[in-house]
Amino acid sequence: MIIYVDGDACPVNKEIISLAQKHNRSVVILKSYAHFSHDKQPDHVTEIYVDSESEAVDYKLTAMAKENDLVVTQDYGLASFVLQKKCQVIHPRGFHYTNRNIDRLLLTRHQNAQIRKSGGRTKGPAPYTEEDRQQFIRVFSKAIY
Repeated sequence: MIIYVDGDACPVNKEIISLAQKHNRSVVILKSYAHFSHDKQPDHVTEIYVDSESEAVDYKLTAMAKENDLVVTQDYGLASFVLQKKCQVIHPRGFHYTNRNIDRLLLTRHQNAQIRKSGGRTKGPAPYTEEDRQQFIRVFSKAIY
């Protein structure tokens, strides 16, 4: 199992790196060049940078992920792609994307986009909390064990 992280705006990169090291797992963090960092990563972590174009990280991650790999992303579209490849997919708030919930998530995203496109307003996500972080750690720890 390789752990792939949609890393541009992932609030749990440090937790992923730390827990993966404890369980001797490799981590690949994909980011756009717009989020380039000179920070040194541990040996079990590889950072891959792609063009800053929309969805470039999604396309690269989808191409790299294989069956039984683990993907961490906030992006419902990316989650739907890698679920088709039989990857395990976790949101940074600590819930699994599944074949049972992905259609509902994508539909909600689409409906909200239509509302915004027609001039309406939609409620954004709630602020990321310490409770979200702890929930992610619990779910992620079980997934990589």
